[in-house]
Amino acid sequence: MKKYPLGEFEEIVLLTVGVLYDEAYGVAIKDELEKRLERKVSVGALQSALRRMEEKGYLNSRYGETTNARGGKRKRYFTMTAHGKAALAHAKNLRQRLWDDIPDIALDF
Repeated sequence: MKKYPLGEFEEIVLLTVGVLYDEAYGVAIKDELEKRLERKVSVGALQSALRRMEEKGYLNSRYGETTNARGGKRKRYFTMTAHGKAALAHAKNLRQRLWDDIPDIALDF
């Protein structure tokens, strides 16, 4: 089993939570992903990924205050854990080693 099981979409979501820092809640994460990926992101796929990463210990969540604008409903904010940061560092290092090992001729088009 992998030390840090992290799918590509999960990696992108985790990076986005880091980018948004204190403002990482569902709609903001979805909007940022769609802007950066230049494609639509399913709410269900995003919620599933956030839930999985929380179960894996990569994310923590907390509820914000109730607001009238949301009909009394609270936002759920996500933050990266130390384990999540380690998973991202592992993924980054793995990708960098792969890039470094590609012979120059293989990229000579």
